[in-house]
Parts: sequence; structure tokens; C-alpha cells
Amino acid sequence: MDEKNAKREIARLRKEIRHHSKLYYELDASEISDFDYDMLFRRLGELEAEFPQFDSPSSPTHKVGGRASERLKKVTHLVKMDSLSDVFSFEELTAFLDKSRQQLAEGGEEIFYTVEPKIDGLSVSLTYDKGELILGATRGDGITGEDVTANIRTIASIPQQLAEPLSLTVRGEVYMPRDVFSKLNEEKEAAGEKMLANPRNAAAGSLRQLDPEETAKRKLDIFVFNFQSGNLYEDGHAPKSHRETIERMRALGFHTVDILCTTTKDAEILAAIEKLGSSREALPCGIDGAVIKVDALSQREMLGETSSTPKWAAAYKYPPEEKETKLLDIAVQVGRTGVLTPNAVLEPVQLAGTTVSRATLHNIDIIRQRDIRVGDTVIVRKAGDIIPEITGSITSKRDGSEQIFQIPSHCPSCGESIVFDKEDEGEAGAARCINADCPAQLERRLIHFASKGAMGIDGMGPQIVRLLIENDLIQSAADIYKLTPGPLAALPRMGPQSAANLMAAIEKSKTAGPARLLFGLGIHHIGTAASEAIIKQFGSIHALFETDVPALCQIEDIGEIMAQSVIDFFSLPETKLLIQRLSDAGVVMEADADVSEAQSLRGLTFVLTGTLPTLSRAEAGEKLKHLGAKVSGSVSSKTSYVVAGEAAGSKLERAQQLGIPVIDETQLLKLLQGEVLE
Repeated sequence: MDEKNAKREIARLRKEIRHHSKLYYELDASEISDFDYDMLFRRLGELEAEFPQFDSPSSPTHKVGGRASERLKKVTHLVKMDSLSDVFSFEELTAFLDKSRQQLAEGGEEIFYTVEPKIDGLSVSLTYDKGELILGATRGDGITGEDVTANIRTIASIPQQLAEPLSLTVRGEVYMPRDVFSKLNEEKEAAGEKMLANPRNAAAGSLRQLDPEETAKRKLDIFVFNFQSGNLYEDGHAPKSHRETIERMRALGFHTVDILCTTTKDAEILAAIEKLGSSREALPCGIDGAVIKVDALSQREMLGETSSTPKWAAAYKYPPEEKETKLLDIAVQVGRTGVLTPNAVLEPVQLAGTTVSRATLHNIDIIRQRDIRVGDTVIVRKAGDIIPEITGSITSKRDGSEQIFQIPSHCPSCGESIVFDKEDEGEAGAARCINADCPAQLERRLIHFASKGAMGIDGMGPQIVRLLIENDLIQSAADIYKLTPGPLAALPRMGPQSAANLMAAIEKSKTAGPARLLFGLGIHHIGTAASEAIIKQFGSIHALFETDVPALCQIEDIGEIMAQSVIDFFSLPETKLLIQRLSDAGVVMEADADVSEAQSLRGLTFVLTGTLPTLSRAEAGEKLKHLGAKVSGSVSSKTSYVVAGEAAGSKLERAQQLGIPVIDETQLLKLLQGEVLE
């Protein structure tokens, strides 16, 4: 490769790596496998080594992880949290071992190495002062991380108080157990929500929740694998080896990583790695490799580190397991919002310890880009992800009988014509059924309709909705309001009292209001904020049958795509019938005129941050919106007030920089009661 092409390729790789780094480290929404990311990273490093004139201190190869989130308070680590250099073959691993031996040859001492699993989670540091946990922080870029102490405290395996009054910092990997991840995805699928790709993303997203109660529900766990700084012993004894620090941390109550072996022999290191690789599917957490470390701490100090990685450790990365199989069919699934998603039906194949017979194909664009046809021999992999995917077809094995897949023009469930999202310019990957009574969408739509943010029917969760459908008690949202106590009480695990409670919750939901009803209808692109804005402008559900796209676009934050979704939905005969039935049942369709006249905070924009003493942020937001205020998620020059509670983070700092008034809950309550702040 000449200099011109090398420079162009380096620039392209840096841009692509930065994109995927942000998705992985900051947004917990990776698009590619760890292996693919590692290969991009490696290729960039090779080109920078071959063309050093194009190397740069700002290159991703000289940085660790991602930057700290703006949503969370930043923390500067006392000890830098480095990443590890990766090796992808036993030859590369042997080269690492030989190099470390050569550098330590003058000492004349034997070099022992440890082998341990590389947990696929989110790296954190835990700091204790006199035995008390005072700080939990994410790695971030290795120098600056995020303060997630409140969420760390919800992890049962992390000791809040050590048995001894020690001051120290340890490092570990927070992960989501496989069984918890599987259950979470089952719940998301039942609710029609986007499923999580892998436990690592789930763990990272859970630990970065702003509400610790939400984090607690995710049942995270941790493996501690390194002693960072401080005193491990009350008498000041300094440990001499990595193994000793692990044993000591375990004795103090930490859930530590298992050291598989401590040896001087390459063969035993390689055998341990192979054994771990063959048994990784049986582990409670995901791993993406094995970590090989110099055991003696004095030898580690002699070896030192590069700008971003220690020279005394390396991570052996397992290659993704791939298998060939036959693509028997492409089945189309209809989700809660009506999206038609193609899924591969495969000839069953053993992959990463499980039998795989279905795989996601994401959308029609992916099928076209990878030239996947029904009847093809395809390559399937997991690459650390729980959800199998097809990476491509083996075109050389085609015999001419293969068929090019076409997205159906009508919904496979209800037969109604599908529409295409305008933002994708008619691409079939955005095919959608908008029939409110589509059977395939029924369960997910009803779960959404009854959910807390919509009609708020307490006791009508996924299991009850499923029971009602299976027993032919409901066929649409309107049928909820035709239920009677007798048939409800006869359902499994219900009984008279549960039936009475559910009937009371259904009756109460009739007064939820038109904004929550609009959100509960599950119109594509229309969330809670958009629903509130639309009802504030039009005043009722019925008015939406008479409006048009230009009128909807007059509302702030409502664009043409959102407006068209509303028009498409309210143009269906099924929608008109549904709304009429809900209205006949007594569901409120009109906005409260008294409320609209008493909106004392109209025109003001509030931002809520931190934990308030008595109100949740959701409750405070509802009260503000009730009086006409706008509640925003970010601070800008247009913000009227920032309401700050305990552990307020970057939003508070931003408000102070811009000179935005900052108030507490007491002052907020005064505003809600109509008082004027001094």
C-alpha cells in the first residue's frame, strides 16, 4: 500500500473505530461483535506501525475505552485503569511470553504466569475508606470515569462494609448473569420492546441507570480481579504476588475471579486457555477470552507499561464460533408497533453450546447487502452475543434453486396493506402494519396500552394480558372495558379479590386522560411527550380524525414523519371503530378544560436532575406538565429553572455555567402551589 492510500485507510479506520467505541463504551449499543471491533483496531495499529509518519497521539490506538457520560458525575481515578493488549493466536501469545522473559532475564528469577477468565462486562473501581464503600466508578477513558456509587450499592455481592477498617481500591468487572439476561429479553420481547444484543450491553446500561431502583431490578454481579492501591492488611504487609492479592480480597468478602493456574510453562498456559474456552458456555457469565498475567508484583513493576496497556499482561481473545447451515425459509414477524421483521429459519446447527434453528436478519436492507437467499448455505455465528446472526451466504454452493426474498406487500397476520417509513424513502426494511386490530400485534399492543406510562392499569401485566387473550376475553383494547368480575375470577391464579382489584384499576384508567390514551394506542414515533403536545394543541382524541399533516407540524417538536404516522393511524376504519368503542365505554377523550385554563407555568421549561427528597422525577415532571410547563432532558439557554436534588450531576454544572436559576424541591413545591419565588 502506498502512502496516499495508507493515509486514507488510517483516517477511515479511525473514524469507524471512534463510531463503534462510542456505541460500545458510552451508549451500550454496539453494532458489531467484539471480534470485528478488535480486527479494526488491529488493522489500524498495523498501518500506524508501517507508516509511523501518520501516527497521532489522538489515535484510538493510544486511548482506553470511551469518555465519561455527561449524564453522570465525573471521577478522576487515583490509579489509571488501563486496558489490555490483545492476542488472537497461540503464536502471538507465545511471542508475548518470550518478550516478557527476555525483558526480565537479568533478574535471574523464574517467571510465573497466572491464567484467569476475561469477564465480558463493564470495568469498575471500588474505593473503601476505613472499611466503608465510598465510591464506585466506571473505567471511562481510563483516567476519568463516571460515579455510579448509588447503583454499585445495589449489587448484592459487593460488600458495603469490610470486616476490617482498610482503605483501598480494587478493580472488577460488573456483569449480568446469563439467566437474568435471558429473562430480561423475554420480558422485552413480550412487551414488544427492542431486545438487548448481549449481556455486556445489558450490564453497562443497567449500571448507568439514573434510578438505582431500576439497577437493582437487573440483579447484576461482579468479579473483582485486581488490587489497585491502598492497604490489603492492617499491619501494612505488602503482598508479593497477584495470587496473594486475589486470595486476600476473597477473604475480605469480595467475589473474585478464579485463577485457573499459576505456572512457568507455556504448555500449561495454553492448556488452561483451551479448557476455559471449551467450558465457557457453562459459566454464569459471558467471557470473551483469557487473561495471562505475570504473577510477581515486583516483576510487573520492572516490566512497566505502554501509554495505554501494561507490558505484564495480555488478553487471549477467543475467535467467534461460526457454522455453516441451510437457510430453509425467511419468516416475517410483526412486532408491537407493526414493524415487519424478517427472521431466518435454519436447519438446526450446534453453535457455542446451543442448538440454533432461528437467527435474526434485522431488516430487508441487511438481506440485500449480504445477498442472502432462501435455500442458501449460510454462515451463522454468535461472536459473544446471545442472539445468533447470519453473516453471509456461501454463493459458491448455490445450485440455482435459491430464491430472492421480498418483503410482503400485505401484513402476514391481518392481511392489511403495509406502509413504509418515509425517513427510509420507501426501503422495504421499514415495512409496517398500522392496523390497530392486527392479531400479531394484539398482545404487545395491549401490554403497552395497560402499562404505567399509558393507561396505567395496575395488575394488568404481560401474564394477565396473555391469560385474557388465551381465554378469549379480549380481542382489542376496547374489550378491556367490557370485562366483568365473574370470568376474571375464574382465571388461573386470580380469584374474587384479584378480579375486584383489576376491575377497580380498569375503572380508574378511564380518567387517565387523552394524552395517555394517545400514547397507549402505540402509534409509531409518538411517545409521551409528543402525545402531550398534540393533545395540548387539539384538546381531544376526536379532533385528530379531522386534522392533517401541516396542522400537526405546527406543534413544536412534531415533524412531518411523526405527523404522517398520526394521520395514517387515524385514517384507518379500525381506528375509528376502536375510538368509538372506548368512548362508549366511558374512556375520557377530551382534555380537562379547567386544567388548560389554570396552566400557571405555561411557557416555562424545567430540567430535573438528581434525587429529590419526596418526589420522584417522574412525579415532579407530571405536576409541572399539569400546569403547562415543558420538562426537558437537557439544559440550554432556553431553560427557565433546573430542579436539583441529591447527587445532581452535569446538568447542575451546565446550569451554573449558563446562569440558569437552580431550585430545590421546596422551591419547586412553592411554584406548583402558585407562589412566587423571591
